[in-house]
Amino acid sequence: MDIIRQLAQELKIGASQVERTISLLDEGNTIPFIARYRKEATGELDEIVLRALSERLTYLRNLKERKEEVRRLIKEQEKLTEEINKAISRAVTLQEIEDIYRPFRPRRRTRASTAKEKGLEPLAEQLFTQGPQKPAELAAKFVQNDVASVEEALEGAQDILAERFSDDPLLRNLARKFFWQTGLLISQKAETDTKEAQEFSMYFDYVEDISKIPPHQILAINRGERLKVLRVQIAVDEERLIGLLRREVIANSNSPAAPLILNALNDGYQRLLAPSLMREIRSRLTETAEEHAIQIFAKNLRDLLLQSPVRGRNILGIDPAYRTGCKVVAVNEFGDLLAESTIFPHQPQNRWAEALDTLAALVEKHAISLITIGNGTASRETEQLVAELIAKRAPALQYLVVNEAGASVYSASDLAREEFPDLDVAVRGAISIARRVQDPLAELVKIDPKSIGVGQYQHDVNQRKLTETLGAVVESCVNYVGVELNTASAPLLRHVSGLSANVAQQVVAYRQENGPFLNRGELLKVKGLGPKTFQQAAGFLRIAEAERPLDNTAVHPESYPLARKILENIGYGETALKDKAALKEVQNRLKTLDANKIAEELAAGAPTVRDIIAALGQPGRDPRDELPAPIFREDILSLKDLRPGMTLQGTIQNVVDFGAFVDIGVQKAGLVHISQLSDSYVRHPTDVVQVGDIVTVRVLAVDATKERISLSMKRGPLRAKRDVRKERPGKVL
Repeated sequence: MDIIRQLAQELKIGASQVERTISLLDEGNTIPFIARYRKEATGELDEIVLRALSERLTYLRNLKERKEEVRRLIKEQEKLTEEINKAISRAVTLQEIEDIYRPFRPRRRTRASTAKEKGLEPLAEQLFTQGPQKPAELAAKFVQNDVASVEEALEGAQDILAERFSDDPLLRNLARKFFWQTGLLISQKAETDTKEAQEFSMYFDYVEDISKIPPHQILAINRGERLKVLRVQIAVDEERLIGLLRREVIANSNSPAAPLILNALNDGYQRLLAPSLMREIRSRLTETAEEHAIQIFAKNLRDLLLQSPVRGRNILGIDPAYRTGCKVVAVNEFGDLLAESTIFPHQPQNRWAEALDTLAALVEKHAISLITIGNGTASRETEQLVAELIAKRAPALQYLVVNEAGASVYSASDLAREEFPDLDVAVRGAISIARRVQDPLAELVKIDPKSIGVGQYQHDVNQRKLTETLGAVVESCVNYVGVELNTASAPLLRHVSGLSANVAQQVVAYRQENGPFLNRGELLKVKGLGPKTFQQAAGFLRIAEAERPLDNTAVHPESYPLARKILENIGYGETALKDKAALKEVQNRLKTLDANKIAEELAAGAPTVRDIIAALGQPGRDPRDELPAPIFREDILSLKDLRPGMTLQGTIQNVVDFGAFVDIGVQKAGLVHISQLSDSYVRHPTDVVQVGDIVTVRVLAVDATKERISLSMKRGPLRAKRDVRKERPGKVL
């Protein structure tokens, strides 16, 4: 089957859609550009399908290349038979290709290779024919030179057969299926006793079908094994499996050679095949678990980046600390630094009253309406300080505790040094804490996504794959929202479709030298930004005060003539988009248009016409504004204030396989276990909630000693989840 037909079948789309999409990808078009501006060509495939197609296309092309490479390598050994050639053609995975090539792969010196060097391969062939001859009589002919005895000859022949059985694609596949269908993963406590051991106590006596282990448990077990607190093995019914293999190998059980062949089969299984398959299965389990964890991280990251911005507020950002003091910054509504200070309300200085005075003065002088507090060290005490400030000095003020993950990474980065060369590292961190509320996307793109802290076992997964996936998420989010060309930083611009990091820097340099961009066409004057890059990027860049109002919409410059004709159709020109009164009427008239009819009249694609109509009605639109704003607080809630049955509002902070963590305004986030997310069945937490969601929860239980809060989103009667950590997980042998 050719690649186009295979992709069409797998993705359940038309072959013509696949063919045109592949052409667009091969021409160097980015996925955001194709998804937004080439809908007619792709049949309106969305980004998810396009990325899946792109990844699968790469895999299938690599598979095709590997097939040709394996054919060539086997042919060079003069061992490429018609049967092997057909097997290569039929293979649909790289694993199958590697199984076929395995017997022909150059390898280090083995017992089998040593036996072959002694000329014992013909003896192995004779034994495997399972004829009536006695093995000793056959072996006697090979006793010469390097072979001292009949026994040595037979042992060498069995070594050759053992390796052959281990490498045989049919036998490997049979054993592999048996492992997957019946195998158990067993985890036990190792003899080494370390500080980390208790974290893995639920895996000290753990048994589960390898086909049923949840991905997050695979990664946890791997970590425990890596820390040498767990011993892990895979167990199968070996007697039954060898019986199945025997049926494929023993053609004549009455042959005198049958016992030797069976012995070689047992040896090949125990010494070669089983260890190899166990490594392969552990690797596959890990790969699947990593892919799952990466996808959860990616979804959480997307939800975090697309949180609603807090606009039009001057903000006071506080990076809490004890001995070195809390760094405080005031920023205006655009994120520009207005003032910075350091207060010492906590131990050992305990200058509480002075800190209140400093904060009150900054609030009054800079018209602060919101305070953001980093959630790190001394966060709780700083929250108490701010709550007292609101209660006694500034009743109209509100505050928000912000996840400061990555702030320290940003503050010590080259980017932060370029942006604020004269400021202390901690002050830069406080600025980041303030800005990430004003525009989460613009601020968080400055930080390595892996440092943002919304993943699960992110340090245990394939880092290259994680980086690629998270990079694609950031790219998708930036282009989904769009970027204001005259205010965007280089770190934000480099995620715009088609723009490299270098070109993004050149855009900023051009802006600094020549002033604000007046129109999108001016981008072509930027060094290194040619027509192809302009085509990919222009539609995602907005200019709020542009000479041409269309430059502040999602309409691509290539479609400006079409957009103007659509406006003419309703009796307006482009300038109406800048007139608030006229815009209202434009929006009303656009709603009356039949996109399909307009497309037919103007000889244009219906998807493009629909998108243009939507964009004309919302110049400068930011889709994040339609999302709920974060929960602002005025007073403080502590762990001791919580009671079972209490109803609270909270914000989803992180989503993992076993539930969701919710910020309810106390120092520790509470856990809504997957069983408490809904009254109906929940396949996975991401089906119900996402990072940034505002949810109503009820308190199930509070463990003050362990600082654990159990929450529920169910509407029915409350029932606390049992403590499964006290039960033996998995199956009992």
